[in-house]
Amino acid sequence: MFLSHVLFTAVIFLLHLLLTEATELPSCKESDYHFEYTDCDVLGSRWRVAIPNKPETCTGLPDPVKGTHCTFSCNDGEFLDMRTQECQKCVAGTYSLGTGVAFDEWDTLPTGFISHGISINSGYTHTNCSNSTWIPKGDYIASNTDECTSTLSYAVSLKKPGSVSFQYFYPDNHMFFEFYVQNDQCQSTESQSRWMKISESDWDYHYVQLSSGNNVLYWRTTGFSLAANTAKPVLLKNIAISGVSYTSECFHCKPGTYSDKPGAARCIPCSANSYSNKGATACQPCEADKYSGIGSGTCLQRLPCKTTDYFYTHTPCDSSGQTQLMYKWIEPKICSETVEGAVQLPASGEMMACPPCNPGFFSSNTSTCEPCPHGFYSNGTGWEVAGEYIYTTPSNQDSDYMMLTLTVPGYSLPHSLSEDNGRVQLSRITFVFETKCTADCKLYFLAGQNEWSNIVESWSGTMGKQSYSYLIKSNNTISFTWGFQRTGIFSTKNEYSSDYAKIYSVHLTNVIGGVASECRQCALAAVDSDSGCVPCPPGHYMLNGTGVCKSCPSNTIIRPEQPIGKQACIPCGPNTYSNEGRSACMSDCTLALHHEGEMLNYDFSPLANVTGFQSSPRFTSKGLQYFHHFSVALCGTENRALASCLENVTESKRDVKGYICQATVVPSEVRGQSVVSSQPFSIGESLIGVTTDFKFDDISSLDGNFPVESELPDVIFYYRSRETTQACKNGRSASIRLRCDPTVTLKNHVSLPSNCSEGTCDGCSFHFLWRSQYACPLCSERNIKEIVSACIQGIQRTTYVWQQPLRCTGGVSLPPQKISACVTLDFWLKCGVSIGTVAAILLITISCYFWKRTRKLQYKYSKLMMTAGDKECELPAADSCAIMEGEDAEDDLIYLSKKSFFTKIKSFSRERTSDGFDSVPLKSSAALEMEMN
Repeated sequence: MFLSHVLFTAVIFLLHLLLTEATELPSCKESDYHFEYTDCDVLGSRWRVAIPNKPETCTGLPDPVKGTHCTFSCNDGEFLDMRTQECQKCVAGTYSLGTGVAFDEWDTLPTGFISHGISINSGYTHTNCSNSTWIPKGDYIASNTDECTSTLSYAVSLKKPGSVSFQYFYPDNHMFFEFYVQNDQCQSTESQSRWMKISESDWDYHYVQLSSGNNVLYWRTTGFSLAANTAKPVLLKNIAISGVSYTSECFHCKPGTYSDKPGAARCIPCSANSYSNKGATACQPCEADKYSGIGSGTCLQRLPCKTTDYFYTHTPCDSSGQTQLMYKWIEPKICSETVEGAVQLPASGEMMACPPCNPGFFSSNTSTCEPCPHGFYSNGTGWEVAGEYIYTTPSNQDSDYMMLTLTVPGYSLPHSLSEDNGRVQLSRITFVFETKCTADCKLYFLAGQNEWSNIVESWSGTMGKQSYSYLIKSNNTISFTWGFQRTGIFSTKNEYSSDYAKIYSVHLTNVIGGVASECRQCALAAVDSDSGCVPCPPGHYMLNGTGVCKSCPSNTIIRPEQPIGKQACIPCGPNTYSNEGRSACMSDCTLALHHEGEMLNYDFSPLANVTGFQSSPRFTSKGLQYFHHFSVALCGTENRALASCLENVTESKRDVKGYICQATVVPSEVRGQSVVSSQPFSIGESLIGVTTDFKFDDISSLDGNFPVESELPDVIFYYRSRETTQACKNGRSASIRLRCDPTVTLKNHVSLPSNCSEGTCDGCSFHFLWRSQYACPLCSERNIKEIVSACIQGIQRTTYVWQQPLRCTGGVSLPPQKISACVTLDFWLKCGVSIGTVAAILLITISCYFWKRTRKLQYKYSKLMMTAGDKECELPAADSCAIMEGEDAEDDLIYLSKKSFFTKIKSFSRERTSDGFDSVPLKSSAALEMEMN
């Protein structure tokens, strides 16, 4: 308090000094200055001081006087007259909020508002966001539409608790939009209240309470449109803030509004075909050849009437089944019948036959179809009934959304499938539509809660008459909405009023409280009176027209709708089995496969948990980095956790679940989160087969993009999603190829096709290659190799190792090392030498023996030859050399006389006689005797 007093005294002294030195300046008039209050001190006191509008232009300012207490305030429709320090009523043509301020004119950015843009790319690329600001558009202010974060802020000091309210139009879920408040302690509002809801069809209203003190209001948007079309901007208008102590002036009513009495807190919009200027006290009617809408500041020239400026309806059918055609101008009427070339309104009253009742309805005595179509309503006046179809009529603005909503109380879930985790088809909605457009019109179809974040499908431009079907798999879907917009460019003109959308029929099955368009046979098992008509038990189908239930073959599933005929039994794909409810095929993550005469056993359980992976980074034309995030739940039990993809851009937080799903994620510095996830959708809701074939059920796994690397086959999981889109008429599909790679230790080593970096080439079929050691077959004995060591000190070791390269995992374990006794090499060497020596000696002995025997045979042969010669020469018997019978061979040894070596050689030579015989010298007893003599 003392410091404030010192500062105030210093300010008065400086002002007095300046005034003393500027005695030459003229005296100040009331128009040369204005009054302001000083800051309040701790006692709630303040001073009123005069502030010159332009410094150093005049002298003689009024002296400061004590001001009103800080708790003083004015009521709505009043302003504080600072000269008298009393509240005065606003004059006609003006308004005030009393203790608040309002901003409803946006020709320029009002004083106090600040707008700036920043990049959210987290340093990956440099994006210039300096021009990504909020832009005033007259009646409203529009956000950016690019991939930058644009912030609009306003600081206000409240003397007491107050509030802020505003209207906004948030049509596009590709835009991130939040509103939050920071007080003077830098405390923000709760995060869950910052997320803004998608606008359904018109401007929405938002209200937030504010605490006293300094408050900074933030409106923040970020575009995340990754397609060719940019995101639609967020629009703001009519921002009102209450809680300030006073307003020192009243605001003039903006064009198109007026206030006819003093003390107005709001201005009143002008009615149709009238206008007003700024600060008007009344609205002026338009000229006869001009028109205007509600709250218009100008009148527009009426154009010649066309056939699109009127519509027709039917009167109730009479007792003869006839109805009258009634023609009416579309209101407000914006055309002129008197201008040259204008068409006239056709005469009403033409009689025609009543259109037939819808299926399930009948014509009662009151000539109306009963029961009434409760739950069917039009959100506005944009759709009109025209007998055989319903169509859109021209609206006030071409950018308006015309909404048609069908509310559904719920679906009759068959008793036998009530515990099947919602994986069955509860219902199917089918509608026939047609559009005709000259601009960028768009027809939207939404399912659930009537929020734009639940867009199922959309069609742009002119579309011929066609049918579209959507499967309902969750009992949470409570409404269906058709929204038609002639152009996405915000405009108050009606240039495309001739564009329209038509819906010829809507057919919805299995609705609680609905009517039947056909009868179906009940199962004979439904004998209990309070059980209702239930289908056959799980795994059974009904014989046509009999109500008798027959069991389907094993390992089959039943169609979600009531099964009639054996064709209702759908066999599960290879290596899959049906669940308990017989509604889906599953895999327990095991597989037995014959390959090249061997049995390969697989166990993919380590890969069964939900796994997430991303595509390579991609960039939009403006440099925004984004990824495609995939979540996979490969296989497992029936109650396992499913893959989940979340959308966190809007408040709805839509969550898509299944075997495989995809979402687009953007690294972000947006307040409160590190990434922004959007556009989630399911790729595979059901498992249709597990096989090594490269093509299954018309799904190709792009074998050429994943060349084979080993002799082991790849195991491929095939999936389908029943949700159809404009691009994917038969739904989406996916194949996950598991490849054995023992070098990969990560569980999420998933790669995408080389020529389809986003996992798909057409947006409908997705393909992935998953390398893992857990994709290898289980190890068996054939994968083990035996290694025997040398004998060392009488011990030999046998070691078991895996065959290389290793192509298996888990399974059997390696046997422990085996130790056995053995004999060393020295022992066998000694044994070998000994045995060799003995064998050599024996061989020499045998050789000598046979040599001796050979000599004996030679001797006997010689004796025989000589005996034959004796007969011929008649030798004396006493000198015969034959061996007598019984004579010992040892006695026949020949003892040669000792001769020289040369003489012995000569003695061995044989001299052939004239009779042809060899002469052999024999030593008879006579010769021996002669020799001795």
